[in-house]
Amino acid sequence: MKSLKKTRRVQIIAVAAVALTLSTALIGYAMRDGINFFRSPSQVMAEPPAPNEVFRLGGMVEVGTLSRGQGESITFSVTDFCASVPVSYRGILPDLFGENEGTVATGRLVDGVFVATEILAKHDETYMPREVADAVGAQGSPNAAANRPECEYHGENYPTQGT
Repeated sequence: MKSLKKTRRVQIIAVAAVALTLSTALIGYAMRDGINFFRSPSQVMAEPPAPNEVFRLGGMVEVGTLSRGQGESITFSVTDFCASVPVSYRGILPDLFGENEGTVATGRLVDGVFVATEILAKHDETYMPREVADAVGAQGSPNAAANRPECEYHGENYPTQGT
């Protein structure tokens, strides 16, 4: 009789271990497409993504590139002050979206143009996500690109935030 209890206990532990392993594997599989950090324009230019890969592009909206087309069509460039990626978006932009402001766009790269399906803008004039600030330099200062070794800085002077 004692052997039967011990066998049942081992069976229950084995089934629980298999169930835990299976559930962990399923959660990991489900989250593989749900976890997408953004890439800076320099990273996109250095390692272009696959043609049908959906990813996030983050940086600052480059000054002088925001252009509104027919209807809800908008084009602009996102920069990290090292490289720029042209962006095309069809839809309504967030209220706080503008030139020289931080943004994160979701979409895919098609023939060198990032076709966005979603645009996010920072929520006030002082906030910038840490990842965006790190990508564009200290406190998002555009002229900080001159001190970044991975940048080929060409002397452009972008207005700083708040001007």
